[in-house]
Amino acid sequence: MTTSPLSFDASERARRALSSLSALAVGDAFGSQFFVPGNRFRHRARELPEGVWSWTDDTEMAASVYREVVRHGEVDADRLAGSFAAHHDFDRGYGPATGRLLRLVREGADHQDLAAGLFDGAGSWGNGAAMRVAPLGAFFADDPGAAAGWAAVSARVTHTHPEAVDGAVAVAVAAALVARGEAGAPGTFLGWVADLLPRGALREGVRAARALLIVPEPVGAAHRLGNGSRVRALDTVPFALWVAAKHLRAPLEPALWAAVAPGGDMDTVAAIVGGVLGADPAAAPRWADRVEALPAWALD
Repeated sequence: MTTSPLSFDASERARRALSSLSALAVGDAFGSQFFVPGNRFRHRARELPEGVWSWTDDTEMAASVYREVVRHGEVDADRLAGSFAAHHDFDRGYGPATGRLLRLVREGADHQDLAAGLFDGAGSWGNGAAMRVAPLGAFFADDPGAAAGWAAVSARVTHTHPEAVDGAVAVAVAAALVARGEAGAPGTFLGWVADLLPRGALREGVRAARALLIVPEPVGAAHRLGNGSRVRALDTVPFALWVAAKHLRAPLEPALWAAVAPGGDMDTVAAIVGGVLGADPAAAPRWADRVEALPAWALD
């Protein structure tokens, strides 16, 4: 694929990043509703949840990523860590390791030492870095290679395991390709994403997703790829990108139903799918008026 720069000006970059963030929030909020016991029958019946849908930590952290790239045109790890920590709302559903890390950052600890020390020094291999990064990919759509590089920087603020970093890179590259209008056919799309990943388990997971495009239903694909139930980048990102690939240039709503069909980490899978496909502003979701507003601090 070509990675030559396109002529996106700053306002166009910001517009695509905001489109991605908005669709990410819709996916996140939509998926999170099915963890509510009273909505489980709606999941089985494919009925929309009632009321205003609240988003989770996926959107809250993505808002910091969006603000960072739109304001500064780059990612400064210390600044991004500070934003994550300042806007950390415990009630949004953060995982315990990330919640503790952000609390300690607020108290003055160094995020690099904390992130590197998680899980006996292996670093987190969770899906948290991937769930928040799509707006960054949309912003750097003029250069998917730059999207990959900045995605890795943003990931290592909290997730240093290579699988988690590669998961964030994969999602950012996917969003960049959609924003460029160069996603191509589903197999081509996933092939380009895999080509921009380093060798490792995540690249093989994306290649497995490409091979499974012949599978017609999301439950069947998730059986092989995972549905995020392990909260691991490796069992979340390949399936999310499979869903995105199957719904390129289609309305967003069927993609979000496919994202939640197998259960698992439904808000995160749907957030990734929404963020990637929403990098194309033409994919604006019809469900946006059902979702709580994006945080004002991210848009000022």
